[in-house]
Amino acid sequence: MIKSVVGKILFVNLSDGSHRVEDVPQEVYQNYLSGLGLGVHTLYNHIPAGADPFGEDNMLGFVGGILTGTGAMFSGRFLVVGKSPITGGWGDANCGGNLAPLIKQSGYDGIFYQRDCQPACLCTCS
Repeated sequence: MIKSVVGKILFVNLSDGSHRVEDVPQEVYQNYLSGLGLGVHTLYNHIPAGADPFGEDNMLGFVGGILTGTGAMFSGRFLVVGKSPITGGWGDANCGGNLAPLIKQSGYDGIFYQRDCQPACLCTCS
């Protein structure tokens, strides 16, 4: 397996706060070759056909590329993936910053958030 590939995806259920870890077979990395490919594979296998983009069956994933953490140029980018409410199909955004290496350092190749959650508010008082 590629050194920068962890081989695990974290799924977080926002409804009840539970989480589970899923192992990713090496063949997925060989066949799909990128963070985008891993995102496509994960959404295809976990979102039912016809799911409402705003419904509980959709998920939002944050996925780093397979070169993240190797020192290769431009390898610190990550993708946000999910079912698009505009097209009803695939939606993704490619972003830079520190998130991709932090996801890898936490022991995962991607983190996917599922289900609904209650609105939350953080209040700070001085």
